[in-house]
Amino acid sequence: MCPPSDIADSNPPTAATSAEDEALAQAINGVVLPLARLAVAKGMPFALVESQLKQAFVRAAREAHPHLPSHRAVSRIATTTGLNRREVTRLTQVRSSPPRRRPVAAELFARWANDPDYQNSHGGPCVLPRQGEALSFESLAHSVTRDVHPRSLLDELLRLGLAVHDAEHDTVALVRDAFVPRGDAQRILSFLGDNVGDHLSAAVANVLGNGQEHLEQAVFGDELSAQSIERIRGLISAQWREITAAMVPAIESLIEQDRAAGRLQDRRLRIGLYTFTDSMDGTAPATPVGPLTPAPAGNALNP
Repeated sequence: MCPPSDIADSNPPTAATSAEDEALAQAINGVVLPLARLAVAKGMPFALVESQLKQAFVRAAREAHPHLPSHRAVSRIATTTGLNRREVTRLTQVRSSPPRRRPVAAELFARWANDPDYQNSHGGPCVLPRQGEALSFESLAHSVTRDVHPRSLLDELLRLGLAVHDAEHDTVALVRDAFVPRGDAQRILSFLGDNVGDHLSAAVANVLGNGQEHLEQAVFGDELSAQSIERIRGLISAQWREITAAMVPAIESLIEQDRAAGRLQDRRLRIGLYTFTDSMDGTAPATPVGPLTPAPAGNALNP
């Protein structure tokens, strides 16, 4: 057996490896710190977060070795993750949650807000008669799904504070610019997981691949005043409205074309935009300066 000093000298760490490890640690800290803040704010103890992190490590290790025989899986996963075999065995026996169905109400909202057929002369969503065969809420609901009754979809939009029903004229109107359900913390947290999860997945895939698989870019600036931030927020909102107005009908059309052509429809897409403001030294918590219109969610944007 070689002396310990020989073992240490056989593969000395390179400066590049050390720098990359440090950069990776900083990147992970940038990801987990906001998650820790969310967990602390919502009263979720570390033990629950740790349990989910362990399950995520096991899943990632299994994905990294997809063709591994089952009798070798536990040992390989334990070696890859650093978890002990008993813990890996327990975690591999945990049933994964079934995939969450996308909210049909969000699909309907997105089509109503962005489909030119349902927009008025000012580019906003039309006030619709509740019933009827064409350009009504009923026809809109049927264009999204036949599995849910239009009245049930209307009740959901009313519950979330996204639409109002004029009983006297029996018409329905949207009252929000984006699908951000009022007082629905569960759905807002669901959007957080979906949007941030896909954004992070795109960034990770680019780091691990050739860097060109997903569009993941950002524009940033320092030395701005609070007044300048306010001015640029209006510009960002306007740009996002233009993006959704172009993308939602285009993607809906492509979905219909794929269906008509009989092509395998096994791919999903999410297009997003985010902004973040903070002090330049990062020591002060971010303080919102007003609502910024977020992404409408729907079949094209939140599949």
